[in-house]
Amino acid sequence: MFIIWWIIVGLIAGFITGKLMKGSGFGTLGDIVVGIIGAIVGGFIMRALGFAGQGGLIYSIVVAVIGAVILTLLLRLVSGNRSSNL
Repeated sequence: MFIIWWIIVGLIAGFITGKLMKGSGFGTLGDIVVGIIGAIVGGFIMRALGFAGQGGLIYSIVVAVIGAVILTLLLRLVSGNRSSNL
């Protein structure tokens, strides 16, 4: 059941991140993957800052979007696609 939850949150976070970030995205599947990985990255960041994940769906989506935006910025730095940021 948790896998389905991560996919749903990743789908939503990837979609929102694709809309927030200017420039070309990673495609539908790529945005979902970035969203899922972004949720994990965002979760680690929030735990490091002392926030516990007790917020439900909205909290999960916000954390996943934050992580996905950070991941997208890092991917663009690595790939050399610096033409557009936030």
